[in-house]
Amino acid sequence: MCGIAGILGQLGNDNRSALKRMNAALKHRGPDGEGYWECAADDRGWGIMLAHRRLAILDLTSAAAQPMVDPMSGHVLVLNGEIYNYLQLRASLSAKGHSFCSSGDTAVMLRALGEAGAAGVGMLRGMFAFAFWNVKDRTLLIARDPLGIKPLYIACNTDPAGAWKLAFASEVRALLASGLLGKPRLNPCAIASVVWNGFAVAPETIVDQIEAVLPGELRVYDSCGREQVRRQYWAMRADALRERIDESELSSTLEECVRLHLASDVPLGVFLSGGIDSSAIANLAQKTSGGAVNTFTLTFEEQKYNEAPMAQKVADAIGTHHRELLLTEGHFTSGLELALESLDQPTFDGLNSYYMSHAVREAGLKVALVGTGGDELFGGYRTFRDLPAVHKLRRLPGPLCSAAGRTVSWALHRSGGQMPPQTRWAKLPEMLNRRADLLALYQMAYALFLPDFQRQLLDRSVNEHLSDGLPQAMRARLGEEIRGRSVLAAISVFEQRIFLGERLLPDTDAASMSASIEVRLPLVDQVLASSVDRLAIAERFDPVGKKSMLRRTGLQGLDPLLFDRPKAGFVLPYDRWLRSGLGKAIDETMRDANAIRQAGLNPQATGRLWTAFRDGAPGLYWSRVWALYVLIWWCQRHGVAL
Repeated sequence: MCGIAGILGQLGNDNRSALKRMNAALKHRGPDGEGYWECAADDRGWGIMLAHRRLAILDLTSAAAQPMVDPMSGHVLVLNGEIYNYLQLRASLSAKGHSFCSSGDTAVMLRALGEAGAAGVGMLRGMFAFAFWNVKDRTLLIARDPLGIKPLYIACNTDPAGAWKLAFASEVRALLASGLLGKPRLNPCAIASVVWNGFAVAPETIVDQIEAVLPGELRVYDSCGREQVRRQYWAMRADALRERIDESELSSTLEECVRLHLASDVPLGVFLSGGIDSSAIANLAQKTSGGAVNTFTLTFEEQKYNEAPMAQKVADAIGTHHRELLLTEGHFTSGLELALESLDQPTFDGLNSYYMSHAVREAGLKVALVGTGGDELFGGYRTFRDLPAVHKLRRLPGPLCSAAGRTVSWALHRSGGQMPPQTRWAKLPEMLNRRADLLALYQMAYALFLPDFQRQLLDRSVNEHLSDGLPQAMRARLGEEIRGRSVLAAISVFEQRIFLGERLLPDTDAASMSASIEVRLPLVDQVLASSVDRLAIAERFDPVGKKSMLRRTGLQGLDPLLFDRPKAGFVLPYDRWLRSGLGKAIDETMRDANAIRQAGLNPQATGRLWTAFRDGAPGLYWSRVWALYVLIWWCQRHGVAL
């Protein structure tokens, strides 16, 4: 787990200085070391310059330092992430006569890519974003892992006379720090995405000129920065459903997945909330590790949010070494500025991961396994119950649904006071209008605001360029990936690609890296995802919301009564904290008309929202206010305006 950066352009001092600024901006991602490398210049004086920040997890010696140069071929690699099947790849390469100076995964990956080129990316199992320089062909291969755990961002210079053509980094902020973009501007499409979703959806980013490499995508550039190849090397293919697997096969895959994620040369622990997902990870980790596993949970003074007693019972049943880490309102408010600083892009989520990550780091651990991903795979969210019910109404006559929608809308507006509720029920009329298009229905269910108020919130100069809150490239990809699937399986794809891939994973990466710890997600694995996809629909989802398959395969040996309770996600008591300790700071920001306008928002509509929330208007969750506050704060902090 590290940070990577690079510039393809003139091998001169200006670009070297830009690269050093980028690498300095990534220091929190890799405090254990830094490295630079540049190739021999071509006739024009151009080439590639690579930089790396190291968080040492596997092979703590200097032999694993990056940028890593293959002693046999001269090829060079910078890697952010972990390759979990590296021992299998190492054995295969060793059988062909290859030897390695490092015991870690980077040397194995470097040699594999040197042999197979772009075709070798499909052999990698793990979380990764990397850049591979082929010294023979003078080409740059970059790629992201299939499910998008590790981020990678690219900026292209549109000036044909410019001294650089391509720059990339693990964070948007590193590209901003480079100084290569001149006066950076906000991306109107991303502003609209934040207002709709609470975050910017790839390939868009909050900064114009910077794009995100999509999950499962690889690209190849020549030495002049011209794109030669762009393709999706992995996708959630419905054709994987042809060969069904049974529960025992899935159980073996899940166990293997957790075992691979335990590989580490530094202290490791499992975040345990006491819920099904994290308990399954802790249980399987204990089973496969051969020794007692470290588990930890965050505790709160507010008993409504405190899952510590249940987590302790689960830990006792599994037999882990368990610790409780207390987070108070005082800790939250005093550390909020640093927590906001950890956000690479505006997002209404991420603080959960920030406080968890820093508590874990302070406890002396460097790697943490989490249970994220189980709800998306096995149907744990409300969307798996609500959306199929609405989607079934697509066969009803339009006038009948419209009349029902108007009735619901009238009732909700009557009870909404100064501002109508922005809840899922309040969006039901709009959901009914989209009942035939499952993706549009899904997006409306998750939208932060009703469409009319979204339009009011956006500045008139912001042109949305979105389709149901999504960039066209993402919408097209999702359309392909749900082709031939059942409704429940399609919703699972949406949850994995959007809710998980575009919200939870980027936030987890940025927050955990701010604490210099590596968060691993055994339930977010391409082999496991493909295996789950091959289960019969009834086995995978029935009864909807219970995640029975994960209970049976992950909680073996534990009393089922431990988990016979209502679902409770890991949340902080934001609503109360926003109204108390943070109220003054948020009030000042939400009334700063100039700052609001520079962030692409309408000051009057933003002010109405804040006033309604502060006055306790029904149906206005804290996340609505927080999303806009973070957008405004981020733009001010980084000097990026519309």
